[in-house]
Amino acid sequence: MNNLNYGIIGNCRSAALVSERASIDWCCLPEYDDASIFARLLDRNKGGHFALEVDERYHHSQHYIRGTNILKTVFESSLAAFEVIDFMPRYRLPGEGLTYPPDLVRIVRPLRGQPRFKVDYQPRLEYAEHETHFEPIEDYLKANTESGPYDSLYLYSDVPMERVMDGNEVVLDRPVFFLISYNQKLLTQDYDRAYLLYQRTKTYWLNWSRRTRKFTEYNDRIARSALVLKLLSYEKTGAVLAAATTSLPETIGEERNWDYRFCWLRDASMVVKVMAQVGQAGMASRYLDFIVDVVPDKDEKIQIMYGIRGERELTEHQLEHLDGYEGSKPVRIGNAAFEQKQNDIYGVLMDVFYQQLMHFDVSLQTSEALWTITRSVVRIVEENWEDPDRGIWEIRNENKHFTFSKVLCWVAVDRGVKIARALHKSRYVEPWTKLRARIRKDIEEKAWNKEAGAFTQSYGSRHLDAANLLMLDYGFADPSNPLFVSTVRATYEELCRDGLMYRYKNEDDFGLPSSSFTICTFWMVKALWHIGERDKAIHMFDNLLACSNHLGLFSEDLDFKSKRMLGNFPQAYSHLALIETAMLLSGGRMTEDESVLATIHKKS
Repeated sequence: MNNLNYGIIGNCRSAALVSERASIDWCCLPEYDDASIFARLLDRNKGGHFALEVDERYHHSQHYIRGTNILKTVFESSLAAFEVIDFMPRYRLPGEGLTYPPDLVRIVRPLRGQPRFKVDYQPRLEYAEHETHFEPIEDYLKANTESGPYDSLYLYSDVPMERVMDGNEVVLDRPVFFLISYNQKLLTQDYDRAYLLYQRTKTYWLNWSRRTRKFTEYNDRIARSALVLKLLSYEKTGAVLAAATTSLPETIGEERNWDYRFCWLRDASMVVKVMAQVGQAGMASRYLDFIVDVVPDKDEKIQIMYGIRGERELTEHQLEHLDGYEGSKPVRIGNAAFEQKQNDIYGVLMDVFYQQLMHFDVSLQTSEALWTITRSVVRIVEENWEDPDRGIWEIRNENKHFTFSKVLCWVAVDRGVKIARALHKSRYVEPWTKLRARIRKDIEEKAWNKEAGAFTQSYGSRHLDAANLLMLDYGFADPSNPLFVSTVRATYEELCRDGLMYRYKNEDDFGLPSSSFTICTFWMVKALWHIGERDKAIHMFDNLLACSNHLGLFSEDLDFKSKRMLGNFPQAYSHLALIETAMLLSGGRMTEDESVLATIHKKS
């Protein structure tokens, strides 16, 4: 079965996907959202890749070096063995700050015997839209485009360049290196320098991981997910990408293919809460700064998503020359959803601001800015909450009165009330409390369907929606509320199939959904746990964890029957939910050392 059996490497500037056989099949340089240099993931013939080819006598295995985002692939036969170490440099030196160049390094080391392989280096710049030319120059191989937008790429190695270019066999009698860079290097590149980059990068990731709290249960899963989320954070602004890829389909052969290399504000509240809980408050704080910077403090449109540098225009177009993942067209660049009206975004933002004020040290200047935005958001909600929108699932062709959107409007006003109280702005509390009550009354009267025994997807609908399970997370309902308990059970009965959850089952812009949305299964696990069905929750969670790939990574979607991963990869939302669910099921129990450190920190 084909699956997304890839590892991700990166340095918080860009990332690459490395297959279980050490082929680099996706990478964009110099940054996440730039044009690809390798895109075999989206077109096996034209996309481009960088592989080390071995004969059929070799078998392979792959793992991360513990506590790092450095990937190791081992090839073994009865006569020989070697390892490939892949990473993107990221390190900190005293007095020099953080270094994270647009580089990718491969170190290849013999383990026994005389291993043999062929270098298959096939970059295709600018999404392979124009021909890529090669030119060996002194100590490097330059690749560039001569038509269309100019782009270039540099390969350095101690393997003779003629062996790289002609694909002849290499006998590995010593360690060698390959360094791919968007920039031409000023210093001589050799194995010792590459090895130094490896050691510095490993040290950085080990130090970063050391700050991640250790838990008594599911700790390895939590730690790996935290490392994935760090990789998906953009160093220059603190933005967190939804995923590292574009156009991996939710269902093979269908059109549900989107570019996820952007920052959705909806993910913000979970990023902030979860990363702070696992001890990575610095990452959470930087993301909060990004949110404050991009959100307008006047009555301008608040978008559901932004570019990783805060860009507002994310115009979508199609790359017709690429065949798509397993023929799933179109391949999209940009995302038209940035123009959609989604009223739930206001509740997400207000929850973020409330968390920031309650749990982080906030300067007077930042507090004043947040208060200004708070008043603006509540005013926008008051004017718009009764209007239909496109909803959390970004329905492209129809506005409805989605229940989840109404609930998040309630959340926006609820957090506004709490912020006003915290900041002693009492004159706002009474009118906002009345508005909050009006929204709740509207939801309880119009979203509840007695026949379905549940809050439904939209007003007047019979269809159920997994997003309504989040009523508990956002404080709209509590576990003892009979309406919520009934909603959980009805949603499980209608949307659960083979242990996995649909988002919804009703027809949308592209027909009937046919795959499971990974995060919805995590939501159901949490909901079952909270209403007391804990054995069922644990069983569902453990079965879901078994659906990850060989490295513990998750995409956006899963096929119900085969359990193969689908959708963009790795998916930040899936890994955020994994951490949150694992902490819930483990009771948040930290290891003894972590408990001592937490006590010391609390006292200090």
